[in-house]
Amino acid sequence: MRQIGGRKLWIGNAGDLGDPKKLFDSGIEAVVELADNEPLAVLPGELIRLRFPLSDDGANDDWLIRLAVNSVAYLLPARVPTLICCSRGLNRSVCVAAAALAIVEERPFDEMLVEVAGGGPADVSPGLVIQFQALW
Repeated sequence: MRQIGGRKLWIGNAGDLGDPKKLFDSGIEAVVELADNEPLAVLPGELIRLRFPLSDDGANDDWLIRLAVNSVAYLLPARVPTLICCSRGLNRSVCVAAAALAIVEERPFDEMLVEVAGGGPADVSPGLVIQFQALW
């Protein structure tokens, strides 16, 4: 789990959801799950939970991507400490974080993708990037 540039935004993987103490110690209040291939995590009831089952291949419905991104974009200016996670925390979570930050900070998606991916491990699939670029 890594924080994105001092913002109240973290990227993580499905394994991070297995340790609620770690989430609470980091101040996380909202969890956004993106993995379509992971079981629903068992989380404490006091956490805000959003789940958008996205695939890595870029064959997602546009409305689902927009809903995921706009949800995170709403949480950011509200300063709700948010963890975005997918299976490994390298692809879907990176793209959603970059798109949400692009909206909130009024910067190009490609620029935010470079910043988010450059801050730690990333393995973004070309198909998913193409789908996000078409939307932003």
